[in-house]
Amino acid sequence: MDGQIAFVRQNLIAAEEAPLSDKTVRGWARHNLFATPKDSILSVVVAVVVVWFLVSVVDFLFINAVWIGHDRTACATINQGGTQPDGWSGACWAYVGDWFTQFMVGSYPRDQLWRPILIAVLFVGLLVPFLMPSAPRKGLNALLLLVALPILAVILLLGGWFGLSHVETSSWGGLMVTLILSFVGIVVSLPFGIVLALGRRSNMPILKAACIGFIELVRGVPLITVLFMASVLLPLFLSPGTNIDKFLRALVGVSIFASAYMAEVIRGGLQAIPKGQYEGADSLGLNYFQKMTFIIMPQAIKLVIPGIVNTFIGMFKDTSLVSIINMYDLLGIVKASFGDARWLTPVTPLTGLIFAGFVFWLFCFGMSRYSGFMERHLDTGHKR
Repeated sequence: MDGQIAFVRQNLIAAEEAPLSDKTVRGWARHNLFATPKDSILSVVVAVVVVWFLVSVVDFLFINAVWIGHDRTACATINQGGTQPDGWSGACWAYVGDWFTQFMVGSYPRDQLWRPILIAVLFVGLLVPFLMPSAPRKGLNALLLLVALPILAVILLLGGWFGLSHVETSSWGGLMVTLILSFVGIVVSLPFGIVLALGRRSNMPILKAACIGFIELVRGVPLITVLFMASVLLPLFLSPGTNIDKFLRALVGVSIFASAYMAEVIRGGLQAIPKGQYEGADSLGLNYFQKMTFIIMPQAIKLVIPGIVNTFIGMFKDTSLVSIINMYDLLGIVKASFGDARWLTPVTPLTGLIFAGFVFWLFCFGMSRYSGFMERHLDTGHKR
């Protein structure tokens, strides 16, 4: 080894501490919140603002809130030590409790409340196994939920058959109206959206032009316009004496509007399918119906699950616009309750809107979480 210098270390380097794992709370905070001085300052400032905001919210919603009472005097207690203005309490939950039944079913006859309650129980009992991928007898479950239950709901809620008293749809309201409009809109818009999307991609000029015209016309106007036309203008084209139930008109308007948006979501999924999938289906000798049913459409729907659920969530929130035709969903009933002289306080409107917002958020968050679950379940490349 001439011309080379060999060196052998005599002492080992002292062992260093193991790096903090990002999986621990301390490691995650150090990596994401306090990695640099700038990140540390911003994290501390944001933490102070969040804590201050949460303290005020908790104080208003729970600590100084009024839970029991019979009129506005219960929510006019002197506030001592809280963050709310002197002379008024925090949230007036006693008002929500007094109006709760109205918020749920509107003016539905109180002696007939067992009918919407029974439909709600059956709906939950059928919906839960329908949403569980591992639940057995999916075909029977879908038939009961999507066909049998709506028929039973019409018989029970509307009445007039089998000795049940008739209840006009004008007496319906609250969360019941919101859920019915949303459920019917979801059930109708998905298959109609698929048909419209396939029609827009069709090679038949007349069918393609009709689908494009329908989609662009509906998407070019706001939902309020569609509801207004269904409620006010549609009767003008009917023969004298012909009357279509206002609630049915709202159902049709919401379903048509949602179908147009759903069609564009489905069309995006169809365009994302590689050309080889179509060619492979053709090489197997499948006809158009078989190709779309078993090869193309399942892949397209899986790709656009976030877009589908986003359309459902938007439609669920847009049901509050039915107040334009004098039908009151949950938000409409809450706003109508502000005029109740028995509960007229400065905190009543805010409490009612917080309650309505929480209910809407609860359903929308549930749909969002289920969307994520289905994406993970259908991800064939994901190890479960």
